[in-house]
Amino acid sequence: MPHALHHLVTAPWPRRDDAHWPASLAQEGFVHLCTAAQLPGVRARFYAAVPVTIWTLDAEALDDVRFEDTYGHGSYPHLYGPIPVGAVLAETPWPVGAPCPIPDDDAP
Repeated sequence: MPHALHHLVTAPWPRRDDAHWPASLAQEGFVHLCTAAQLPGVRARFYAAVPVTIWTLDAEALDDVRFEDTYGHGSYPHLYGPIPVGAVLAETPWPVGAPCPIPDDDAP
């Protein structure tokens, strides 16, 4: 598994019990994550017209991550549980039209 995984955020998620609970956790049973190399494709497919913030997450601080191809777009990491507040290593703004600010090599 890469050292870091990423989650794209358009607005702050509810925080309970020192964890963030994205809507997809209740709706789909998992939190959508991606590797650094997958960020541009996820942005283009789902968030092309809106500014986002990239949460860089410590992969070792996440309990139940599974790489799955649930929608036919390739294998993506899914977190089966909330995002612990302590797992968020960085929050990086990504304006519309700007290149991805995260290198695609997932280097620590």
